Amino acid sequence: MNISRFSRLTSILLVALIFALSPEAVQAEKKEQTSDQTPSAPEVTVILTVPRNTPVAIEFVGKTVSSRRVEIRSRVEGFLEKRLYTEGSMVQEGDVLFQMDRKPFEADLRAAKAELAQQQARLDTAEANLKRVKPLAEKNAVSQKDLDDATGTYLTSAAAVEAAKAKVVQAELNLSYTTIRTPVTGLSSFAVQQEGAYIGFGSDSLLTYVAQIDPMWVEFSVSENQILRSRREADQGIIEQPEHGNFEVEIILADGTVFPNRGRITFADASLSEETGTFLIRAEVENKVTADDTMAREILRPGQFVRARLHGMIRPNAILVPQRAVQQGAKGSFVWIIDEEGKAEFQPVTVGQWHEDQWFIDHGLEGGEKVVVNGALKLRAGVPVKIVESEKKKKEAAGQEM
Repeated sequence: MNISRFSRLTSILLVALIFALSPEAVQAEKKEQTSDQTPSAPEVTVILTVPRNTPVAIEFVGKTVSSRRVEIRSRVEGFLEKRLYTEGSMVQEGDVLFQMDRKPFEADLRAAKAELAQQQARLDTAEANLKRVKPLAEKNAVSQKDLDDATGTYLTSAAAVEAAKAKVVQAELNLSYTTIRTPVTGLSSFAVQQEGAYIGFGSDSLLTYVAQIDPMWVEFSVSENQILRSRREADQGIIEQPEHGNFEVEIILADGTVFPNRGRITFADASLSEETGTFLIRAEVENKVTADDTMAREILRPGQFVRARLHGMIRPNAILVPQRAVQQGAKGSFVWIIDEEGKAEFQPVTVGQWHEDQWFIDHGLEGGEKVVVNGALKLRAGVPVKIVESEKKKKEAAGQEM
């Protein structure tokens, strides 16, 4: 390399070094570094809290019970001749379920009627004799003893006729009891006794049972703590209960299906159960059976486990925030709110009951606060934030424009 070329290269490097060390270049580099190190404001989505009267519901585990479960028993002894219903089917009030052998009871009825006719004949004879003796006794043609005997015979015959009539009535009743009917409309059970069996009294008289299912009862238990808390919240104005406890009861089946008919509470036990520490509550719900196949599949049956959801209570001026907006810290629950300057602010809250996918806020929020829903994990107190529109609102706005 020649000397002139080396000198030219040295001059160029020297000029570049001088420019790099100049105040203007140093200041420009500092600005560039500062701009690269300054973090951008975190993006968050918020909701505006608005106090409003909010209906609330309480849910309990319950069990369906027949409103009238009737045991079908035989009233007389004898042999079972026929079963006239389909086991497990719906039966209507007055339907014949069983038929017992009638022949012995028909014979008893004929014998009772014959005895009644015999006693009636004796009564007629005694009456005719008394009519003859009475005028003669008035003329002293017969003794007083003859009159007394005739009168006594007449009265005895009359009493015998009444006894014979009672036997006829009893025989007719026993004969009617051989045809066994259901006194209620409902679901029938299996037959305990089969054709040809001898039916006796007591435990041997049970044939089947019929469970009335319209209306249906739903029984559930409420703990003492729940009762006391409900009264306390009502006294404090946190909860407004319906007048006279007029709750609507919604029934949710085991698969989550909501039963189409709602019921009403018809009974609350007066005393606390010593075994369970709960009060028994009973609701009554209409359980119509129609020809519609869909409705027929949805009718309630006795013994089902369901959820009973009580509607009718209102939480006045309630504040609700989404579940993801509430976080847990060392001192309890808190939310992030955005102040008027657009900065994040830490706000402790006291959460109440769960409502759908939101929390009731008992203390900490008064209404009108901007509560952070998404992006809270990136926040620190006093950090400026950028509020963006949520995807849900964007879709709703797009739908309205379309």
